[in-house]
Amino acid sequence: MAMTKRDLFLRRKLRVRNRLKKFSDGKPRLCVYRSNKNISVQLVDDAEGRTLAAASSLEKALGHFGHNNLEAAGAIGTAIAERAKAAGVEEVVFDRGGYLFHGKVKALADAAREGGLKF
Repeated sequence: MAMTKRDLFLRRKLRVRNRLKKFSDGKPRLCVYRSNKNISVQLVDDAEGRTLAAASSLEKALGHFGHNNLEAAGAIGTAIAERAKAAGVEEVVFDRGGYLFHGKVKALADAAREGGLKF
């Protein structure tokens, strides 16, 4: 039986997550979620099991409501970097999930790095 695109995505996601667990050293995880219409990111502390900060293109205040493009990804990356600093976090591990690291995911990561997050 051939593997579907969803199966391959889930396999990539688990592979990325397992590598992050090995090298996280207690740092919070910066999780990316990308749908067809929106993009969002969360800063998760796995030790306590809670979300420290989040940003999404669903927030009207960011000015990219309902957009999933490079400009929206950059704005979300900048916003999460500011919110992480406000929460006292400077170093994170980047969890791209099963998404490939290029395009919108890369734009979000680059904007977060420029905002001061280290990963």
